[in-house]
Amino acid sequence: MSLSIGEVCRQTGLSADTLRYYERIGLLGRIARNGGGQRRYGAQDVARLQFVRRAQTMDFSLHEIGQLLALRNQGGDVRADVRALTENKLSAIGQRIEALTKLRDELSELVRRCHASAGDCPIIARMDNPQESDHELHGCC
Repeated sequence: MSLSIGEVCRQTGLSADTLRYYERIGLLGRIARNGGGQRRYGAQDVARLQFVRRAQTMDFSLHEIGQLLALRNQGGDVRADVRALTENKLSAIGQRIEALTKLRDELSELVRRCHASAGDCPIIARMDNPQESDHELHGCC
């Protein structure tokens, strides 16, 4: 199998610039070229790109994906290393969920206040005064 960059773009949903970038940063090995210097991708290249895409949907960064690819290529029992990377990712996602939940609650309260307000906009006021304490925002003492 020998695919042009355009064919690989159609198969993977990645842009040609992205494919070139992945090659440049080492997520892909050096891609074979034909006599005219055009890139020609093999089945292993496409499989690697699909791995990258799946890892991105799991929120792994390109650096982390590079680590996962290295472990994948290493062979042997790499479960502990892959598990550690994944546990770190899971922890980071949990922290982001917690931060997003707090943000959602704050914005919901501001919208509620906005509906109840006859004067100045409480949303703008909060942005003007980010030091307003959480207990003031949530009506606590």
